[in-house]
Amino acid sequence: MKLSISFGRIAVTLVTVAIAVVVGWYLWDYYMERPWTRDGRVRADVVQVAPDVSGVVANVNVVDNQLVRRGDVLFVVDRDRYRLAAEQSKALVESRRAEMAQRERDMDRQHKLSNGVISVSDREQAESAYAIAQASYRQALADLEVANLNLERTEVRAVADGYVTNLELHPGDYVQAGSPALALVDRNSFHVVGYFEETKLPRIRVGARVSVALMGSGERFEGHVNSIASGIVDRERSQSPDLLANINPTFTWVRLAQRIPVRISLDHPPEDWQPRAGLTATVTVLPD
Repeated sequence: MKLSISFGRIAVTLVTVAIAVVVGWYLWDYYMERPWTRDGRVRADVVQVAPDVSGVVANVNVVDNQLVRRGDVLFVVDRDRYRLAAEQSKALVESRRAEMAQRERDMDRQHKLSNGVISVSDREQAESAYAIAQASYRQALADLEVANLNLERTEVRAVADGYVTNLELHPGDYVQAGSPALALVDRNSFHVVGYFEETKLPRIRVGARVSVALMGSGERFEGHVNSIASGIVDRERSQSPDLLANINPTFTWVRLAQRIPVRISLDHPPEDWQPRAGLTATVTVLPD
């Protein structure tokens, strides 16, 4: 009887130790080896909308955080100056056209005269004057197209579907051509970037299935690995004025694994989901 009890105790102990070993191995594999990270971020392409012409803002047609469609007018630069410039260019085209027609008639008359009446030099001068008038007319036409283009570009339109964010533009502000005036978050560019430790990269492949859990809302999405970054900044090396390698002479014995960005594409997010760039996410690469 005592021998049976001893064997029973030994068996229970062995089973408990085996379960502990299996659980310990599983936890070690999950936390140390499996490719998952809580260091994930929702990201999106931000379009810095800049006017193509300078001037005073006449109208702002959007409000902060508004959803806009591609081609919608975001704001309008004062058009009066550019309208007058277009009218001036149009008048110049008419003037150059009339001058070109006159030069063409002069050249035709020169050609009809015989060589004994007019010299070769006068005929060549007439032809040259007509060629110059033609070139001036074409230049005036090009200037008119530029003026009309500038007039059209006074209406600054959205280049993509997206959300206007952090709007600080108001009527009366002066905007410079090429200087960003507002930010537009591209609605179709939302993705997740997970920063994985370099020790876990061998278990990540492009196309692998991924589970994404947002920290704030608890929502879960399915996705796949789109790409893995090819490099990050080497913080142990800096620029040198004489173009030589400038290496940090100190070395820390505690070596931390570097984190490499992995881009995650979301598969079929809900239609009513309101994406927001910058949200924190937990990213788990699922086994095949």
